[in-house]
Amino acid sequence: MSSIIQLLPDHVANQIAAGEVVQRPASVVKELLENAVDAKATDIKLILKDAGKSLIQVIDNGVGMSVTDSRLCFERHATSKIRQAEDLFSLHTKGFRGEALASIAAIAHVEMKTKQEQEELGIHIIIEGSKFVSQDPAVLPKGTSFAVKNLFFNIPARRNFLKSETVEQRHIVDEFQRVAMAHPNIHFTMYHNGSEMFNLPISNFRQRIVNIFSGKTNEKLVPVSEETEILNLQGFVGKPEFSKKNRGEQFFFVNNRFIKSGYLHHAVMAAYDGLLKDGAQPSYFLYLDVPPHTIDINIHPTKTEIKFDDEHALYAILRSSVKHSLGQFNVAPVLDFDRDPNLDTPYQYQNKEAEYPTIQVDSNYNPFADNSQNFSEQNGVKSSKSFSSSSNYRKSEISQPSWESLYVGLKQNTQEIAEMTFENDAVTSSLFEENDIEQEVKRTYQIHKKYIVSPIKSGMVIINQKRAHERVLYEEFLTNMTVKQASSQRLLFPLELYFSSNEMDLLRELQLSLENLGFIFDSITDESMVVSGLPITISESQASIVLDDLLTDLQDGIVSNSFSENDSIAKSMAKSLAVKTGTYLTEKEQENLVHNLFGCKEPNVSPFQKPTFITMSVEDLDKKFSL
Repeated sequence: MSSIIQLLPDHVANQIAAGEVVQRPASVVKELLENAVDAKATDIKLILKDAGKSLIQVIDNGVGMSVTDSRLCFERHATSKIRQAEDLFSLHTKGFRGEALASIAAIAHVEMKTKQEQEELGIHIIIEGSKFVSQDPAVLPKGTSFAVKNLFFNIPARRNFLKSETVEQRHIVDEFQRVAMAHPNIHFTMYHNGSEMFNLPISNFRQRIVNIFSGKTNEKLVPVSEETEILNLQGFVGKPEFSKKNRGEQFFFVNNRFIKSGYLHHAVMAAYDGLLKDGAQPSYFLYLDVPPHTIDINIHPTKTEIKFDDEHALYAILRSSVKHSLGQFNVAPVLDFDRDPNLDTPYQYQNKEAEYPTIQVDSNYNPFADNSQNFSEQNGVKSSKSFSSSSNYRKSEISQPSWESLYVGLKQNTQEIAEMTFENDAVTSSLFEENDIEQEVKRTYQIHKKYIVSPIKSGMVIINQKRAHERVLYEEFLTNMTVKQASSQRLLFPLELYFSSNEMDLLRELQLSLENLGFIFDSITDESMVVSGLPITISESQASIVLDDLLTDLQDGIVSNSFSENDSIAKSMAKSLAVKTGTYLTEKEQENLVHNLFGCKEPNVSPFQKPTFITMSVEDLDKKFSL
């Protein structure tokens, strides 16, 4: 029997490894940027076309490579970062696995140009699908240039799994920002389709964060600083009033490497306990410096997860440091028992003695007297001014006609009123008895603030209120954008909303569709926009939330399975504005929702293809009770 286990060819093994290392264009960007940082570059340029699908080029002014190294770097498990297994626990660099360039070269057309400073000529190498096409000397500047073209050209199935250009660009921007924030001592620039997206000069940590996110980032940052034997913590956290619904501005860096840690995130959220609204997420940019031997960064292919030796100590230090910073800068309430109590007293009252209030009593006041003035006259006591006024008031009340006159002719009028009342009761009973019975019958019922039950001829219909409202809003928004006749409400005071630079670029692309929906923009700059009008279905307090949700959905690809831009916007806004589960609806609101739902073109499903209602016939109910 012949053997069935065989060694894979190198190009097949590289393609399999590429599946772990290169998941999308952003993975290539991350690997190339980290290699440029390890090459001690001070200026790094990232050039993209079609969100990295056509071209990803990284140019640096680092140390470069020799002819031998330039050829060897494309081999599997070839790296300059480690020599033995123990080096994995004392890493000070980024790339160390030795698979990145080999994996990239196996699924793309790669062109590399590199030159060392002491050499007169550099080397120019072209590789297509792990095959060396050419290797020639060339006149080049110091540093290295990697150009990755036609990503996944030989794996069309993987290329078909890529998302839209907006989503892929968002992932690339995320990777670029993470590397740039970790290294403010390097000048980073980013170009996409010929236009400059980022230009980040050499600066400190705070200025680098402001340059990336722009807007009002500077005024919402609170510095955090703590030095211990096991941890050196530096960075910034955001003020609670600037919190958002998404987690887009949350960054942990351990030894200048971006990581994700739900455990450390929980420590930060614990420091904000009682300061945030439900569902709100704070911003934080925290840099942790720990001894390399206390962490293991080789537990995940993307190296974004790290295992710590003593997580509990890091948790406690992180939570207390953030909480202390929020209290120190008067962001959160704090108890300080060493505070000087004299600071609570205004200076002009420090040397003054307390003045005790005096009490005055009118010994002549009698609350039981009918006439204060007569009482005081009989006892020879002079009445006070207040008593005089009250006596005059009582006099005016007593000087009314005698009480017997109020009942004159009452017997005759009572007989007439009784007869009229009897006639009215008879008429009312005969005319409105049936309508009163109909008004007592409810047409809809709300169950657990989630479902609406309405009777029908064959049984009953059970409606999911959130999905039904999403369908109603979706068709309304889509109609308004198609017909371009949406109604707007002018704001008395225009809103100025701030977003990051890449978010503003996306809003400019969506401006026409949003205006067709009913938004009115006075101006749009690189950092902010002024909104002077809103669709009638959106309140002023919802404007910022709706736009934030829209940007998040488009960038994360939540509504990417859409036919057009208008469809994506309508889906996102319907999801954001729809009535939430747990909201109480009045009977009138329930009926309106039911009528509007069955007036839609496709009432059976929500915009996200989930059922909006189910029906249950009387026969189904009978079967339930027959068991």
